[in-house]
Amino acid sequence: MVDIVVLGATGYTGRLIAQYLATHPQRSSFTFGLAARSQSALEKVLKGLNLSKDDVPAYIMDVTNSSDVVAVVQQAKVVINTIGPYWRWGTSVVRACVHHGKHYVDLTGEVHWIKDIIFELDYAAVKSGSIVVPCCGLDSVPSDILAFVANKTLKSFGGPSTTIDLSTSAWKLGGASISGGTFSTILTALEDVPKHKLLAIRQNFALSPVEGTHSARPRMLYTLPYSDRPVYGAWYFMAITNSQVVQRSWGLYELARRLNHHNATAVAPFSYGPNFKYEEFVILPSALYAMVYSIVFAAIAALLVCFQPVRYLLLVLVAEEITARWLARRIMPGPGEGPSEKQLQSGSVKITNITTSSPNSQGEKIVVRSIFRGRGDPGYFLSSIMISECALALVLDGAILPQISTGGGILTPMTAFGDVLVERLRRSGHVDIESELLVGTEARKTR
Repeated sequence: MVDIVVLGATGYTGRLIAQYLATHPQRSSFTFGLAARSQSALEKVLKGLNLSKDDVPAYIMDVTNSSDVVAVVQQAKVVINTIGPYWRWGTSVVRACVHHGKHYVDLTGEVHWIKDIIFELDYAAVKSGSIVVPCCGLDSVPSDILAFVANKTLKSFGGPSTTIDLSTSAWKLGGASISGGTFSTILTALEDVPKHKLLAIRQNFALSPVEGTHSARPRMLYTLPYSDRPVYGAWYFMAITNSQVVQRSWGLYELARRLNHHNATAVAPFSYGPNFKYEEFVILPSALYAMVYSIVFAAIAALLVCFQPVRYLLLVLVAEEITARWLARRIMPGPGEGPSEKQLQSGSVKITNITTSSPNSQGEKIVVRSIFRGRGDPGYFLSSIMISECALALVLDGAILPQISTGGGILTPMTAFGDVLVERLRRSGHVDIESELLVGTEARKTR
């Protein structure tokens, strides 16, 4: 029995997670194991990290074999699942965790699949005490954190009854890359996932237990309010996932508020308020650039969604050995591959969030600026840190996790971990998170 088991440990991200856990400052306080299909590949990973099987157990597991999955899940308290596409391979892992009362975290961005597991397994997870947290990487930890810390800052100045009107996050990515696995997941989802499921996740609050105020529809040009200088951008392609996760956090807090109306003071600090709206975009150099980007992106998306031959051509190109090697060199890593060590360290992400309160009786609003900075490749390096710290929070910080998470269920990063994860990421040395009140042109930091 180990505290944590990493599924897909021989993949690129799985190896990064294993390396992070093996060198973690709290390494003496937890145990972990690695699981994958190939014994020889697992042995290679262990050797590369200077680990022995006595110290880090290795489990052979084929995710398509339910008996294998159950056997490995039973060996750990927390499962880190890196095997995608999750809509194809993840459900059996979540089922096993829920059935046996184990905790679970993953890196999915597949909203249609999350909706399915909420419908099938949320109640069962509550009954078994299993804490299941999808989207524990770049999608959607930063977005969820920014709405969470902005809400705390608003309330620290305006009082516990202060609520959010609009929260906007502007993403600036440096060195971010898309993996071959992610690209394949997108194409196969368009090809194999029923259209009605893909359409359903475009609706506001598709993952939320209650419906709230709808956010504005995607548009060609975004701006960041209350900025020192103009900030322009276009729709961010992961905004669907991130917004749905943030809206589920809102919904879980709102549901807790409604169910605990007799003890409102206990849940009021976490409630974002009934008028909460969230949106995000990717920063681009100018308004014209953003509009051209939006037109091109929309045209490509329409081709992929509407025309099967386009999807088929792309799938053939990815599958074709010669073309795949050409793409791997020029566009994306091949299976099990990723950025070089230099690229991992040189990447970055900076997300600036502006959150405004609902107006008071005098029509006045409180404005908060929150910033999430990450040092390292966002999609690989930082995601491996985020999901590892989520798992470690479940193992080492169970006594101080938010009350809403103690009952189990399909949760979000903030409803499951709250301030525990915020502080863990700060201590990692790779992430800075700050939040401040804007008063005119001045800022007063609170965190």
